[in-house]
Amino acid sequence: MVWLHDLAYFFGGAFLANAVPHYVSGMMGRSFQSPFAKPPGKGLSSSTVNVLWGFANLVLAYCLILRVGQFDLRSTDHIASLGLGLLLIGVMSARTFGQFHGGNSPVGS
Repeated sequence: MVWLHDLAYFFGGAFLANAVPHYVSGMMGRSFQSPFAKPPGKGLSSSTVNVLWGFANLVLAYCLILRVGQFDLRSTDHIASLGLGLLLIGVMSARTFGQFHGGNSPVGS
């Protein structure tokens, strides 16, 4: 089922995009929101938790992108699925976490 592969690449892109801010913030020694903070997604987690969470997201992205089907960088539908996952989680994160880090407030607020 090709569409299942595209779905896996979409979520692989989302996990890949989510790995970056957590891993980088953790490596810089900075606290950052994570699902393990209190309250989840709003409170700050330690830099160590963020490195571990970022790495876990990277492993999931690897599994979904490179272990499902035959991901091809020259395949438009593969790249479109991956890119859409990257873009969607990026925009959602910017809107959600921008309020905590001095970014723009959500549109319409």
